Order: sequence, then C-alpha cells, then structure tokens
Amino acid sequence: MEVSRLQPCIQLQLSNEEFQNIIDKAKDWALMHGISIRSKEAFNKNQVQVLPFTLLPSAFPRKNFEKAKNIQVLLNELIHKVAHNHSFLSNSLKSTIDADPFTAKLFSIYETVHKEGYGQTISVGLLRSDYMLHENEIKQVELNTIASSFGGIATVTSRYHKYILSELGHADKIEHVPENNPISGLCKGLTYAWKLYDNNQAVILFIVESITYNICDQRFHEFEIRKLNPNIKVIRQSLRDLVPVTKLGPNNELIVGNQVVSVVYFRSGYEVEAYPTDEEWSVRLLIERSRAIKCPSIQYHLAGTKKIQQSLAYPNALDIFLKETGIIKEIQEVFAGLYSLEFNDEGDAIIEKAKADPQKYVLKPQREGGGNNIYNENIREQLESMKFLEERTGWILMDRLYPPVQKNYIVRAQNEPFEKHSLSLFDVVSELGIYGVVIGDHENIMYNECVGHILRTKPSNENEGGIAAGNVQT
Repeated sequence: MEVSRLQPCIQLQLSNEEFQNIIDKAKDWALMHGISIRSKEAFNKNQVQVLPFTLLPSAFPRKNFEKAKNIQVLLNELIHKVAHNHSFLSNSLKSTIDADPFTAKLFSIYETVHKEGYGQTISVGLLRSDYMLHENEIKQVELNTIASSFGGIATVTSRYHKYILSELGHADKIEHVPENNPISGLCKGLTYAWKLYDNNQAVILFIVESITYNICDQRFHEFEIRKLNPNIKVIRQSLRDLVPVTKLGPNNELIVGNQVVSVVYFRSGYEVEAYPTDEEWSVRLLIERSRAIKCPSIQYHLAGTKKIQQSLAYPNALDIFLKETGIIKEIQEVFAGLYSLEFNDEGDAIIEKAKADPQKYVLKPQREGGGNNIYNENIREQLESMKFLEERTGWILMDRLYPPVQKNYIVRAQNEPFEKHSLSLFDVVSELGIYGVVIGDHENIMYNECVGHILRTKPSNENEGGIAAGNVQT
C-alpha cells in the first residue's frame, strides 16, 4: 500500500564533525535528565543507558492531535462504564476465557470479588489511548488500562526537543512543540486517590517487575508523588516479593510488612511472566479483595483487553454506555476495523479475507507490551494453524494502519547512525499516545482529565514498538 509523507520539522545541514557534536550533546542531555533505561544485554542495577529517541521532534498534524486530546475524557468515561458493566465484560470475554488461560485467571479473580462484594468500590484509571494516522485520520491502535508507561519520559522528552531546536538555531520552532507534563497529571490522580483513602500513615504500593529495566520512568512517578505531597511514602514490590509479607487487616486493609497500603499502582502484572506460581495469583486476589484503591482494579484491567476493544467496535455497542449521538459518533470515528474470530460465519469469513490479503490486517492476542502481534505472511500461517482450534477465539484481527512516513535521526546507546557512510535520515512513523486519568465508583466519576501525550517514533520497516521489542523512540 502506498503511504503518504510528512515533512520533517527542520532540515539539517551539518558537517560530520558538527553532527557528531550535536549527537554527543543530545545523548548527554538525555542521560542527565532521565531519558534512560537499564540495558537488557548487560543488566546492572547501577547503570543506565540512553533510551532510543529521535534527535528532532517528529511532525504530527495539529488538527489530528487536538482531536485525540479532546476525545480523551470521553474515552475515560467510556472505559469506566465498561469496567462497571458485569454483563458486558462477561459476554464479551466468554469465548476468550475458554481459549486464553491468562485471561481466564484474571476473569476468575474478577468473578470472585464481584460475587463477594468489592472491598473497595473506588477505582483509578491511568489510561493511555494510542493512535496512528491512516488516510489523514487518527485511528485507535489500543487503549491501555494497566501500566500505561512513559508519562515521566514523555515529560522530559518534550523539554529535550525544545532544547535541541534551540541548540540547532531553530528556536523559532519551539512554539510548535506542545506543552506537555503528563507525569504531573498522572501523579495528581494517584495522590487524589491517596487522599480519598483518608489515612495519612498509609503508603502507595508500586507493583513492579523483579528486574526493572524501565526504571527512570517508574522513579519519575515516585519522585513526582513525593514532590506533590511530601507526606506520601511510596514502596516498591514485585508480586513475588509480596507473597510472604502481605495480609489483610481486620477491616480488609492491605498490609505489607507493617504498613497499610492506600493505593496499589500496577506497573507489572499484565504479563504471564509476573505469575510464575499460584502464589502470585493468590496475592493478586488478596489485593483485589482488600480496601486499598487499585490502579487498575481487576475490572479496569479486563476493560483494557483486546477483546473488549473489539466488542466496543460493534455497531450500537456504545449505545449501552453513552446516550449522546454526537459523542458516540466522535468515538466511533477513531475506531479502526476490529474483527472477532468466533466460530461463526463472521469469524470464518474474516479469516478467509485475512489469509487472502494478510497485508491488510494485524493479528493480536490478549497480551500487553510489545512483541506479541503477528504481521504479513505470518498471519496466514497462524490462522491456518488454529482455524479449527478453540485458541483462535483468544485472538482478534485489526485493520492494518499505514501512517505517513517522515525523515528523522534515531539516537541509540550503540550503533548510532552517524558514521560517515550513514548520514542519511531514517524513514520513520509515529504513534500518538494520549494520557487520561479517571477515578470513580460504580455510581459516580469523581475525577476525569486528559493529562498529556507522548509521540513514539520507530523505523518504518519495524512492525513492533515497546520496551519489550527494543524499538521505542520518544
């Protein structure tokens, strides 16, 4: 498919020496301000390296950017209502539960606390809705309800782009770099939830990986919380670490060691690897039963699955949650084509279409993080292998989006593209993420804000992005 092009924000005319100097300066600025990550190749807790980033700001059409921002509070409301609709979650996920053991485990926890009665009715959603441009319109790639990352990195990267434009003699372009401070907005949501719990001695618990690579982004959240309210203490634990030290108090308080937890913020727990034994699943259930406010609660977690996204794309599905025709139309306009692989005529027909023309689709499992989707000829092979298996209902197909290409330099920790023989620009594509915060219970929404954005950029020949795939460029 032929794709369109966007003009880069500036054209660089630099000698090799000047180019080397500006790259060195950019990398040092990034390292000193936290655009960094621990190396997966040579993990060392005491070292970080530059997170891949673009030397120049990537271009994105203003009207599409504003549309994505303006719609976020509507999406916040939608996801909140979806999370509190038991019949919609149950009916949408029924076949996925049978086909996908991980989703089945999550749903089992949800059913347990739903039947018992929630220990805490308030939920926090720190959401990120991701879009790509396709035929001059924004189309939603996915909506993240758990571990919506890079709010801290995005804040710093916006400052970096203003700095580098000035260094390159293009300070006049700075006015076109939008103000952006998602870390503040996200952490205001967490501190708001801490206040709702109404215990000044209680802590916020970050649930993290046993080995954390994306440490800078996570710590930005912790430090921002401390900045907003010095009385709030943050503790960090993996699900594995929580097993021997976590219990419920007499009033269903979540107690870790000897500390009461007011808010649980999941930065892990969305991947199978976080639950190597039944003990981690037991801790997750205990957390959901507790009086601590969860970000996300188990119902919010499920509301962000690919299957729910696909179910919301059905005609008239939004009518269940929203009453205003104009709002429903606004949201439907950003949905990409999403297709179920159920054992019915519709599922069989879309499988045959995708096998005949796989370049038009992306095949997605019920997994978060990069590196899970299937593209091109591999789609045909995967669909053929599971055509008659229950496994297929755990996947969805989405129309493939072909965003416009532009030129930019990508700066990496190693193998930078600035040797004499490779001064050419990369062809890159971008994905826009909009951050939202929503807090409420089954009756009311108490807090609903759009709090910032991130523009992630990758080489146009790369299918996957994300930390797991190693191709993140902010």
